[in-house]
Amino acid sequence: MPQTTHEQPTAELPDPRARAGRGIIPVLAFAGITVAVMQTLLVPVIKDLPALLHTDPSNATWVMTATLLAGAVSTPIMGRLGDLNGKRRMLLASLAVMVVGSLICAFTDDLVIMIVGRALQGFAMGAIPLGIGIMRDELPREKLGSAMALMSSSIGVGGGLALPAAALVAQHTDWHTLFFGSAGLGVLAMALTVLAVPETSLRAPGRFDVVGALGLSLGLVLLLLPVTKGGDWGWASPTTLGLIAASLVVLVLWGLFELRSDAPLVDLRTSARREVLLTNLTSIMVGVAFYAVSLVLPQLLQLPKSTGYGLGQSMVVAGLCVAPLGLTMMCVAPLYARISARRGPKVSLILGMLIIAVGYGAGLGLMSAAWQTVLIAVLLGAGIGLAYSSLPALIIGAVDASETGAANGLNTLMRSIGTSVSSAVIGMVLAHTSTQMGPVAVPTMQGFRISFLIATGAVVAGLVLASFLPSRRTATAPVLLASSEGDAAARRAGAESVTPLPLPGPRGFRGRVLEAGGAPVAGANVTLIDRQGRQAGLTTTDASGRWALTAPGTGTFVLAASATGYAPRAWPAVCPADGGPVDTDLVLTVSVPERRTALRS
Repeated sequence: MPQTTHEQPTAELPDPRARAGRGIIPVLAFAGITVAVMQTLLVPVIKDLPALLHTDPSNATWVMTATLLAGAVSTPIMGRLGDLNGKRRMLLASLAVMVVGSLICAFTDDLVIMIVGRALQGFAMGAIPLGIGIMRDELPREKLGSAMALMSSSIGVGGGLALPAAALVAQHTDWHTLFFGSAGLGVLAMALTVLAVPETSLRAPGRFDVVGALGLSLGLVLLLLPVTKGGDWGWASPTTLGLIAASLVVLVLWGLFELRSDAPLVDLRTSARREVLLTNLTSIMVGVAFYAVSLVLPQLLQLPKSTGYGLGQSMVVAGLCVAPLGLTMMCVAPLYARISARRGPKVSLILGMLIIAVGYGAGLGLMSAAWQTVLIAVLLGAGIGLAYSSLPALIIGAVDASETGAANGLNTLMRSIGTSVSSAVIGMVLAHTSTQMGPVAVPTMQGFRISFLIATGAVVAGLVLASFLPSRRTATAPVLLASSEGDAAARRAGAESVTPLPLPGPRGFRGRVLEAGGAPVAGANVTLIDRQGRQAGLTTTDASGRWALTAPGTGTFVLAASATGYAPRAWPAVCPADGGPVDTDLVLTVSVPERRTALRS
């Protein structure tokens, strides 16, 4: 077999994504905003939903909760399918499901069918982690942080900006037109994705975890159903307590299964680290805080003045009063970049949550005029924008490069769970503190204040959790090193009888990633880089440390390897004209700060 040769490189490793297409960031951000619109699409008509769907308020809340619950479930499902089958392909599939769900809702007034359609709309929330994954694969390092912050913030930006647009449509046309509009947005996002977003070459090994997907879905449904209906059934009733107990059993069994699985839907081991765990718990609290304002302010603004506390505004005016929520989130992005660059994302997260707490605290006493709701929306938008932008940076700083995909997918799941819990709990509070006005039940000021208190409590809990986050750590960059006697010794030590992976194409590279002592390194990232510095292939090693990558042609390439706890390294490699696999083992050394500094110098 031809072997790679190792020579002392004369230049540092180029970024394989430096020539990424300029249209990727705006197109993926637009796709993220499009799917986030589904969260607040019906907020302008939420007080009318019981009458429109011929049901009671507690049942009508499931039209909102189903979307958020489906989004929570779809996040890890679509992320894993994207790793296995291609991220752009699954992004298009997510948007297509959203379009189908929108069309189902557009042609029905039946509660059950509407819930099904809304769940399909929510399933598109998997586009957020898919977009983050595409950015991670395609963008240069200097653009990645800000782009991921924009994609992460699109959840809030889309939800905030949807309110005035949806109110304008609902006030002047039939409310079903909202769903035709969302279907149109989905089709446009699909077209732009096809034109501007390339398919990444990364394919993770393994299979899709069907049991994990079903277990997560069942556990979340069993948890949120009694939260939503507990007030009707009685919080101490056998049905409520039984469903809560069943959800805990299912989620515990699901977690044990995921820990034992060789291809888990959610990497729970990554989440066990203190930095990741605290960031994810904080994300749940931010999700609760974000959705509370979207449910409360539009209803308060639209309730008639005859209630004694309603502000009597039209749908459009109510939407415009809440619109600063999304606009402010967009405007704080430059501020976040400055704070994070100087003080780190932990400081910007804490600052954002302090601003959210001030906003909700002020909201408890500022609900008597429309201008006061605008002030609340501005404060909360600024705080939520800072908090949402900080979360991906905290995750990236807490894990190694080989784990950013799984860690960010889990973080998005936590935020989705937060919004789902917020919708269910606050929907239940508003339904059970409502009062009868003629043929309909309307929320009371007591219900609004309780909702703000719940959000304030969530923010305070998030602040406590965020305060225990460690300071950011400096990310390490790959370093080109010449081969050494240590590398050769490691290869000899690891030269046990292991069948090489089959090469996917006619020519390319394969081998194993080993540590200096000769033991295999599982889950390492191996990247193939061409002479122009572009990523030509990307894969992950299996349990035996094996990997295989197809080369797009012959000539000189660079093979780069990275893994948790090891210093990333890169090697020159040559693919000969006669084709066939080039067998080469890549050796990583344990990451030690002093040694890494010496190597860089």
